[in-house]
Amino acid sequence: MRDDELEQAFELGRTCALAAECGRDLRRCAQMYTGLFPVAAFGADLVNGLTLSNAFSAPWAGAARLKVVNRAALWVMAVDRLVDHTATTREQVNRLTRECLSVAEGAVPRSAVTRFLADLRDELATVKEFGDLRWIWRDQLAKMLLGMTTAWVWRETHALPTLARYVDNADSRGSCFVDLSHWIYTADDWAKAHLEELWGVSRQVQRYLHLLGDMATYRRDLSWGDLNVLALGVDRADVAAAMAELAREAEDLIGPVAEHSPRTAAYLRRQIGFSAGFTDVSGYDRAT
Repeated sequence: MRDDELEQAFELGRTCALAAECGRDLRRCAQMYTGLFPVAAFGADLVNGLTLSNAFSAPWAGAARLKVVNRAALWVMAVDRLVDHTATTREQVNRLTRECLSVAEGAVPRSAVTRFLADLRDELATVKEFGDLRWIWRDQLAKMLLGMTTAWVWRETHALPTLARYVDNADSRGSCFVDLSHWIYTADDWAKAHLEELWGVSRQVQRYLHLLGDMATYRRDLSWGDLNVLALGVDRADVAAAMAELAREAEDLIGPVAEHSPRTAAYLRRQIGFSAGFTDVSGYDRAT
């Protein structure tokens, strides 16, 4: 085996071991919040996919530094399930939103989902910059919850949005909230000082991931009655074209970031590339 092949194989093995270590942490974490992670909805495949994604997006980080990004992503999935599969009325969705935003601002949690959020909030508070950056974290949380509420209303009222409107509601995916949590906890000084700028880049990547996730889960979403871009009367080819354009636009924003924070730029690029490869969905232009 050539030296470059050996080094590549070593890095792949190290990253997989990192994902496995992160998976053990997430499984322990899920057990702490009674009833929030039923096995039927949060099986091993879901946890493995989540930790692999984050490990390959930031393979230079250890498990301790990936703790927040993994836990934030798991928390978003729990909230998504509560909105999509538990809430039966708009008031239930609104109450969940109010409780989460209140806890984000420092209130005492009153349920498993808000207790998890409070623990995430308190872990972020161990970083000295969180005091100054908390507003952006809270604002993106509000955008995520509003996006989920909007998607819930569309589904319940059978009001199908246009493709453009659907893409604009990509905050419902929650990946930007996860990114901000990760950067507040682990990013370099430049990234933390320019977090508002990175916020816009992350939201662009999120738009791409929003469509990618739908392309990968169409049959499951259809069987569960979940909203999906392919159920809006949009051709798969049109969605793939939109994804390719979103990926190009994201790269235009990521490029300048690389000049100041190479790892932040690599994290964003790896999110796009890993997710496209892991789901084996077309629409990602490898030339970018």
